[in-house]
Amino acid sequence: MPNQFKISFLNNLQERYGKLKKLPNSLSLFEIGDGVCRIYIRYLKVHSRNQSFYGIRKEDLKHLDGFNSVICFLGDTQLEPLFIPYAEFEDLFAELQPALDGQIKAQIYQQADGYELYIANMGRFNIDRFIGWNNLDLLIDKNKVVTFPDFNHSQIQTLIGSIGVHRGYDIWIPYNDRNKLDWGLTQKFIYKNELPERYSKVFNVIKQIDVLWLKRGLSELSAMFEVEHSTTIYSGLLRFNDLHLTEPNLKPRFSIVSNDIRRGLFLRQVNRPTFKISGLSDLCSFIEYKDVFAWFNRTLQT
Repeated sequence: MPNQFKISFLNNLQERYGKLKKLPNSLSLFEIGDGVCRIYIRYLKVHSRNQSFYGIRKEDLKHLDGFNSVICFLGDTQLEPLFIPYAEFEDLFAELQPALDGQIKAQIYQQADGYELYIANMGRFNIDRFIGWNNLDLLIDKNKVVTFPDFNHSQIQTLIGSIGVHRGYDIWIPYNDRNKLDWGLTQKFIYKNELPERYSKVFNVIKQIDVLWLKRGLSELSAMFEVEHSTTIYSGLLRFNDLHLTEPNLKPRFSIVSNDIRRGLFLRQVNRPTFKISGLSDLCSFIEYKDVFAWFNRTLQT
């Protein structure tokens, strides 16, 4: 029986962009116009733990190479589709060997703080900025160019702190960084002066982490962000690992934040044996500066 959710999406797609062409040898590959954009559709129902499991066929990805193309992840609880430009992850997919069934395994995590894409044997990536039809509009109409400012370390700290405050968290910023925050970007917020006593074993480690989000009024860490503008990504991962090993049952959001040219370095470091064995490699995600900026702008609109 045809999937009604997918049929509805295809009808919507055709109403917005005109007649679609189905590519041969696949039920999931479509083209808008004459090579204007190719779309690879992956659909699954969201499981009870807000996880969606997808198989990405290596053979299908070959039809995206060299074309203006997106991978579209659909879930039955999503308000809008996820459109991920294939070019953003093309190099990563090229390095991966598929499983015996010819598929690369992926998951979408829907969390209170946004969406993350997990690619097996590669890592986790924040994908919040790819939510919504406007992302496909931008890809199709290349005249609509979004310019992202050239941020520094302290400005990214400021934006992440502000996002946390808007989402109802208490914020920790290291003492030495507080006078460097850029209040020209956002309204000034209040940060915690002390960390909870429960983290006393690793206090000297986590107090140096660039931004912490804690559940308001409680001692539980919800998210940790290391902004690696020019410093080593490995040192940030070690701080995360210290907390993870000390409190293995606590699984906050671990995020390395940097510019896109350091994505490859992050992947090499997070997949080192020490982080594979501890399990951190499956918990830590990479967020680009432009992701933070887009996230901040969306937060202001809510």
